[in-house]
Amino acid sequence: MARGDTQVTEPLPEGMVHSAPERSRRVWPWIVAFAIVAVLAVAAWFAAEAIARQIVTGVVREQVRTQLSLPADQQIDVEIAGAVIPQLISGTVDHLTIASDDVTFGGVTGDVSVTAHDVAVRGTGEMSGATATVSLDEAQLRTLLATVEGFPADTMGLAAPNVTMSIDLQLFGVTIPVGVALAPSAADGAIVLTPAALRVGESEATADALRRQFGGLADAVLRDWNVCIAQYLPSGVTLTAVEVTGDVLVADFDVDGAIATDPALQQNGTCA
Repeated sequence: MARGDTQVTEPLPEGMVHSAPERSRRVWPWIVAFAIVAVLAVAAWFAAEAIARQIVTGVVREQVRTQLSLPADQQIDVEIAGAVIPQLISGTVDHLTIASDDVTFGGVTGDVSVTAHDVAVRGTGEMSGATATVSLDEAQLRTLLATVEGFPADTMGLAAPNVTMSIDLQLFGVTIPVGVALAPSAADGAIVLTPAALRVGESEATADALRRQFGGLADAVLRDWNVCIAQYLPSGVTLTAVEVTGDVLVADFDVDGAIATDPALQQNGTCA
């Protein structure tokens, strides 16, 4: 072939035409298969998570009913924060909340909620600690206060932020009703009710005015009332705060983490 002649283009071998698109088409089934496997794995995880949560909450409910001798039909709400399976694998449940209404302990009934932290699911069952809240409505609180000697529980009421009561004082043969608003607080593991406001008949009064009018009889009104609740609770449970919120009295407690393994902390406390 002479210099400068145009080179003849040879045809591509058969089978090499359009090979790149065919390779692309062959990739798609792998992508689809991977997506399907991923979806199935996620579905399996959520299914396993739901089953694990159901099993754990069921075991907790049964243990609570057994340990507290609650009726078989007692409604108990159990909530586990976060995914259950990783916590079971680690051996510790980070936050476990158990709540039930109308729980009776030592003759006193109230709504109870307990949140436990770092609860071991294997071995000793230890936990780092817990907090608890007990709520008493007016009737339930009246039952508790009826155990306090001299307290006129039948006159008790709730008017946030105070507990109210009334006492009849005698002056020259005349009965005079004195209304008292009592501010609740926690001290040395007991509920303390302290006079915060007074009414004589329909008029507001001060402590000094009451003493001037009734003398030593006013002591029955101006005293603090100590309501010991240690006898109803394990000694590992300590009252930390109390207040009237709405139409209930709410008491907060700290729970010693060793209560799960120390029999002494599981025994009810005593009142001095």
